Amino acid sequence: MNSVIHTNNAPAAVGPYSQGIKAGNTIYVSGQLAINPATGELYKGGDIKEETRMSLMNVKAILEEAGATLMDVVKCTVFIKDMNQFGLINEAYAEVFQDTKPARVCVEVARLPKDGNVEIDAIAVV
Repeated sequence: MNSVIHTNNAPAAVGPYSQGIKAGNTIYVSGQLAINPATGELYKGGDIKEETRMSLMNVKAILEEAGATLMDVVKCTVFIKDMNQFGLINEAYAEVFQDTKPARVCVEVARLPKDGNVEIDAIAVV
């Protein structure tokens, strides 16, 4: 049976979807922007590394609500607005995923919700 994952420690969905779904021992985390969960505001500080970290902290909060950690992540998809920032995004990503390096896809997209610069989703197995 599938269960919806919801936490106030990550931003509310910006559309008709769940923050995450747990299906058996697999957790699917919806794409997370760098939105402050307390304010609902998108980070606009101009620092792509900080924006990447914030996106991943939102992923982490959803995983924790489901009883998982970043160590349980097996795959991420990273959507970025500007491939020229790939190196900086990788630096922040590597800081967060220090002990484990999940499989990953990274693609440049024309536009992200709320005009974000990076959005990250994840699949974890517990």
